[in-house]
Amino acid sequence: MSMLKGANTPVPAPRVRVELGWGAGPSVPDVDASALLLAAGSGKVRSDGDFVFYNQPAHASGAVRHEGKRTSAAGVVDAVEVDLARVEPGIEKIVLAASSDGGSFGQVPGLHVRVIDAASGAEIARYDSQDATVERAFVLGELYRRQGAWKFRAVGQGYSAGLAGLATDYGITVDAPRPAPAPATPTRPAAPVSMARPSTPAAPVPPPVAARPVPPPAAAQPAAPVRLSKVTLTKDAPSVSLTKQGGTSGAMRVNLSWQVRKQFKGWGAKLGRAMAMHGDLDLDLCALFELTDGRKGVVQALGNAFGALHQPPYIHLDGDDRTGGTSGENLTINLDHKDQLRRVVIFVTIYEGARSFADLDATVTLQPQHGAPIDFSLGECTVPSTVCSLALITNTGSDLVVQREARFLVPERGVSPQRTVDQTYGWGMNWTPGRK
Repeated sequence: MSMLKGANTPVPAPRVRVELGWGAGPSVPDVDASALLLAAGSGKVRSDGDFVFYNQPAHASGAVRHEGKRTSAAGVVDAVEVDLARVEPGIEKIVLAASSDGGSFGQVPGLHVRVIDAASGAEIARYDSQDATVERAFVLGELYRRQGAWKFRAVGQGYSAGLAGLATDYGITVDAPRPAPAPATPTRPAAPVSMARPSTPAAPVPPPVAARPVPPPAAAQPAAPVRLSKVTLTKDAPSVSLTKQGGTSGAMRVNLSWQVRKQFKGWGAKLGRAMAMHGDLDLDLCALFELTDGRKGVVQALGNAFGALHQPPYIHLDGDDRTGGTSGENLTINLDHKDQLRRVVIFVTIYEGARSFADLDATVTLQPQHGAPIDFSLGECTVPSTVCSLALITNTGSDLVVQREARFLVPERGVSPQRTVDQTYGWGMNWTPGRK
């Protein structure tokens, strides 16, 4: 159902998938979907936790979840799933927004939003934006309660100030640099002013032991502001310092998601038909590690070598996803033990379902617990590759660097994909056949 700006329609489904879509192209900015849960009466978020986006992908209630991007021949889709039955009673509206990175929405063709029944896949509503110019953020629509039922309204309101401006308008505290005020010129040297509250009076008088006062409870610390920054690695800018990003502690989650392209062309058409004959595609996310004490090994589903998070190698494979869906393959690295990691190569192999990475779309995301997310796409595979090195993480001693590899490797006859990565990066390990 196509809608005009300002129109509304009932949403009969208890769970919906909201898809933000646009056309891809070399000069098209990257676009991200987000959702803000607004409280009844105020029209603003209750806290920064009511903002769901790429850096905060799930609401605490479980009602709203950012699913991430998918690319197809038709374009790019970034999706948010909303379980309307789980939305808390104090929330009356869910704003569905988009933000651009690297340009304005006037450069984004085919921008639209669709509301889909998550169970049946049927389209409930669609709104196409046709008047975008210099805006860098857009409210495309909103889900709202009306007399105990949910409805969708097409909005189409733009923000030239980008995602930070949009988020601030709805009550989000954004982690953005502020210009320092110009220093005043004092007539005499001024003593530095401390903003910290003293823990004792300036001239303390010790009370009697029996009458020692009970200290007041500590004031609650304000929540950290929402970080909107993210890093996209490309061929021209392939590396980033985790140290400079402030992401060198806590858990770093590595996610690989993929899908088979809808259309096959050229020699890829033959491989595409071969994929269909082989059944469901199963890719395996793996990691070669080298510790500072010289120990080397692999984390992978083969042989149940899932690793460990709180003991060597401080890398853990969460599971084995055979769908490539929203969750994809996930691997976690414990950066609290970064000083014991010398280097890590993250790679992916085809376990079954295809003979090559040709005609596959895959996206890699590294999400440090305390830093900006890092993502990149693998690009097009033009060789008969069954293994691809994704990223190289190197501890230089003073820095922790993530390098985009995106190298499609072609194993020699009789050589396993794992051994191929080993030989490419000089690990020097012995390999034996394994199954899962």
